[in-house]
Amino acid sequence: MRWIVRAFGLLLLAVVLVAGVFLLLPGDKIAKVAASQLSSWTGREVTMSGETTLSFYPILGVSTGAVTVANAEWSDGPPMFRAESLKIGVEPQVLWGGDIRITGLEAVGPVINLEKAADGRVNWELNVEGVAPSGQAGEGTAPEQPDGMARSDRLALTLDRALVQDATFLYTDHGTGERTEMRGMAFDFRWPEYEGRATFAMTLRPAGEAVRIEGYLDRVGEFIDGAVSDVKATVSTKGGEATFLGRASAAPELQGRVTAAVSDTRAFMASLGLPAADIPAGLGRSVNGETLVTYSADQRLSLREVALQLDGNRIGGAADVELGGERPVVSAQINAGALDLTGMESESGGEASAGRASVAADRGWSTEPIDASALGLANGEIALTAESVDLGDLKVGTVRSMITLDRSRLVFDLREVRAYNALITGNFVVNNRSGLSVGGDLKAAGIDMERFLTDAAGITRFSGEADASLSFLGVGASQQAIMESLSGKGAFQTGRGVISGFDLDKLMRSGVATGGTTIFDTMGATFTMEDGFARNDDLLLKLPLAKAEGEGVVSLGKRRIDYLFTPVLLEGETTKGLAIPVRIRGAWDDPEIVPDMEAAIDRNFRDEKKELEDKAEEEVRRAVEKELGVELQEDESVEDALKKKLEEEATKGLLKLFE
Repeated sequence: MRWIVRAFGLLLLAVVLVAGVFLLLPGDKIAKVAASQLSSWTGREVTMSGETTLSFYPILGVSTGAVTVANAEWSDGPPMFRAESLKIGVEPQVLWGGDIRITGLEAVGPVINLEKAADGRVNWELNVEGVAPSGQAGEGTAPEQPDGMARSDRLALTLDRALVQDATFLYTDHGTGERTEMRGMAFDFRWPEYEGRATFAMTLRPAGEAVRIEGYLDRVGEFIDGAVSDVKATVSTKGGEATFLGRASAAPELQGRVTAAVSDTRAFMASLGLPAADIPAGLGRSVNGETLVTYSADQRLSLREVALQLDGNRIGGAADVELGGERPVVSAQINAGALDLTGMESESGGEASAGRASVAADRGWSTEPIDASALGLANGEIALTAESVDLGDLKVGTVRSMITLDRSRLVFDLREVRAYNALITGNFVVNNRSGLSVGGDLKAAGIDMERFLTDAAGITRFSGEADASLSFLGVGASQQAIMESLSGKGAFQTGRGVISGFDLDKLMRSGVATGGTTIFDTMGATFTMEDGFARNDDLLLKLPLAKAEGEGVVSLGKRRIDYLFTPVLLEGETTKGLAIPVRIRGAWDDPEIVPDMEAAIDRNFRDEKKELEDKAEEEVRRAVEKELGVELQEDESVEDALKKKLEEEATKGLLKLFE
């Protein structure tokens, strides 16, 4: 019994002496010891400055002043880590060995500086003693297990809570020149059991706006060892939120389901520091839906079971994205039902558009610069199918198209578009490689002209079927510039049709222009475009007993028209009708339509006009011969005779100077 009492007394004395040594040891000495030990563990020089204190009760821990962790040897940048102050609390059992259980970690004003060298080296790979930079055990440090598998040395560490305030994150890629900086960040991290779940909540500011990220990581110990662990992360910011629920490893690899509820896509993307493209209405200004996501270590992203609602439009499909190159490469199949894109039309002509664009009163096209920079963000091929597309004025049925994006050049290959009973094929191109240009080559067969003209121009009197073709090219940074530069050609040809509301044949024969119906056999025309002007000189409308011709110019840039439409009776008729050409001139949305009397006289009274002109010329000839004494030769004009007479008189005057 006496031996036990003496042993307990010696142990108590030893504890008192050790505690006394630590209590009496100056703070700067403690800092040097701690910094030296950390430098040994990490392979990086660690420094602590300022006041350093050690506490034993109620929490065993250390509080330091400024702390820095040196950067990699190959970097000439600032330290990899520095903080204004650092507090660490641990359980007392750490004094006599065992797992390190950190009860609290608090860093104030830390700056984390991560760098990637041009050759691929990274400065955050630390040579932690017993653990390789990858997180796996280093060579010779992992004992052989009974199952024959090598295991990594586990970090004997848990963390009740880590709190970081006012942090700054810096990332520099010396290979690409990319630099990222985020300030005002905060972290709250809890990991109470090594094999258990860690929870996290952080606030980042990649573009100034607060982005909240919170979730959990199951089986953290296995994750550190390189195994796969369950994970959940929710990103919330201005405009909406997105959640990932699935599994992940530190490779990095992940697989799971992503759900999104984004009310303002532009604001959401801008908050994340992504390009805030001006998304057309109906194509994703708000996004709700989900997809199965797989990301592999070779930087390949796969999306399956896509089910999205974009501004009310539902689409599905699948996609694969390669992220390892200069820019992402996308391969996708998109299947859509009935797409409602009427919001695009109302916006282009509504108050919202008028407020953003500078539009000339007599032109109508926007002069606002078109930002097509988004075409350079990725390459890829997308196969698109849709049951129908409602564009407001125009309505399209089945759509099958292949969309190709290659180095800022976007091509829509229209393999099948059903609209107004017609089959439309061809291509449409948007090219932003060296300035913006748009072009296309389209063909349509069997268009229902009544439905098409009603939707496109509000013209309801014309019915029939037509074939049409159009090729065009426009260059410019705005709608106005593109329309003023358009070049190309087009044609259309119809079969038998009807124009309701007036009888053109009756109008030409009797001048009665009210009521009736015009039945025509064919109508066709070709036109060319250059510098924004469309010219046509061969419009021909054939009726059973008459025809109508047309020619003129349409200014596409200035939205004006100057066109002459002339009805003509067919030759051989016993009744002579009156052809009154009609001049259509002015702004094309409100043109002036008037009879062209000069053209009417030229066409209807050509013989009479010639007879009057001949008679008037004869009277003039006689008057000239009588008054001026000029004798007109046969086939000699009055102008030529007068000129000859003047030359003779001038010659006589010059000769008198030498007499």
